[in-house]
Amino acid sequence: MNKLNVKISVLAAAILVSACGSVGKDYQRPNFDTPASIGQINSSKPVSTVDFKQWWKSFHDPVLDKLLDEAEANSQDLKLAVARMAEAKATFDAGASNHYPIVDGTFSDVRNRYSRTGSRLGIPSASIYSLYNIGINASYEIDFWGKFARADEANKARLLAQSANRDLAQSALYASIAQTYFALRAADGQLRLAQDALKFRQENFNLQKKRFDAGSIGAFDLHQAESEVLSAEVAVAQAKQTVALNETSLAVLVGRSPAAITQGNIVRGKSIDELYQALQLPADLPSDLLNRRPDLAAAEQTLIAANAEIGQVKAQYFPSIRLTAGTGYESRALRDLFDPISWFWNLGSSITQPLFRAGAIGAAVAGAEARQQSALAQYSKAVQEAFRDVHDALTNSEANDQIHIATEQRVKALKDSLRLADLRYKNGYSAYLEVLSAQRDVLQAEGSLIETKRAHLAALVGVYKAIGGGWEKPQEFTQR
Repeated sequence: MNKLNVKISVLAAAILVSACGSVGKDYQRPNFDTPASIGQINSSKPVSTVDFKQWWKSFHDPVLDKLLDEAEANSQDLKLAVARMAEAKATFDAGASNHYPIVDGTFSDVRNRYSRTGSRLGIPSASIYSLYNIGINASYEIDFWGKFARADEANKARLLAQSANRDLAQSALYASIAQTYFALRAADGQLRLAQDALKFRQENFNLQKKRFDAGSIGAFDLHQAESEVLSAEVAVAQAKQTVALNETSLAVLVGRSPAAITQGNIVRGKSIDELYQALQLPADLPSDLLNRRPDLAAAEQTLIAANAEIGQVKAQYFPSIRLTAGTGYESRALRDLFDPISWFWNLGSSITQPLFRAGAIGAAVAGAEARQQSALAQYSKAVQEAFRDVHDALTNSEANDQIHIATEQRVKALKDSLRLADLRYKNGYSAYLEVLSAQRDVLQAEGSLIETKRAHLAALVGVYKAIGGGWEKPQEFTQR
């Protein structure tokens, strides 16, 4: 076997050996003391099996569905997350190239003048000459210690973290759009309530004015009726303001143009009452649902990347082994460049062992270990916050359900009080002030009922967001 074959055999063996192992500890998922179940919903609303992948479909509102589709296509937050994911993918692809040889084609045309007294080849006939070179050079660093493998592991984890961040952005966006849409429909309900109250009070004022002109009532009752009309006009103006603000918020969330944002033009779907009637709750919430949360997936992948970086940096303590090879043609005369006798080749290898770096490698390792501890703390905090989010969302949902039941009963009771107060007033047993007080109580209770329905819908969205926003647990995020 000649020297060339020996070199090639050594190169092949080195490549095979390079896959034998990596410096540093493999990632192990931290153990947390977590319950088997994250809670159970207690509600008067129907409890059923809900499609977590598209939870918003349970409301059966095509307008809401269309708004979410529009946001997915136009949202700048999603575009930013996608761009960051593409950047992480490019970094991963660039790192993967380290496992392959570097091959370059070269061509040079050099004009030389050498020293007659310093030449090691003796004194030639001419001290100035040209040298032409064309060839191919290749080099390959053997990954004996897993430096590149750990880099790949870290880059892949960062890519998966950015992918999870994209899902997190979409989850948060969908939740914000749904909650803002519910707020808009509630504001529409409040506006209709205020307009109805204004119409009723205007009619009542006209009636009281006729009674005043006929001498049946005094000026006090007339001015009271007039003040109620003005109060209702204020309520209508405030309700219109709330509607307009919710429209612009929704237009921004779905990614509309600046011109479209100022115009509003948000199409309406189901009323707040219809949306509330369509509300469905998930039947059970096992704790492993939290594995679907994209923020937990992103935090764990960041921890995996930090763990891999420790091994990547520690590999700098060990020798770096590089193989090189080259072939081509070299000649002093251009016409002789491709002559067979101008052909050359070379094979080489080198080993570089760090001896003194003034503590630079140790500092790099300490920094990587500190980043790993920071990522571990962030992951642990994310797990804690996930369970808190679910607990708070379930608490809000249950409380809003109880508030809604009580508010509905209060509205019925106050309407009965208003009917009796109006009857007493018409029969001369009480002053008109009693009727006005009963009207205000009914209006306030009906407004509270609308707000309670909105809060209950928003709490349900909070539940979905807390358990992962409807995304299935990605297989690539599981522990390997």
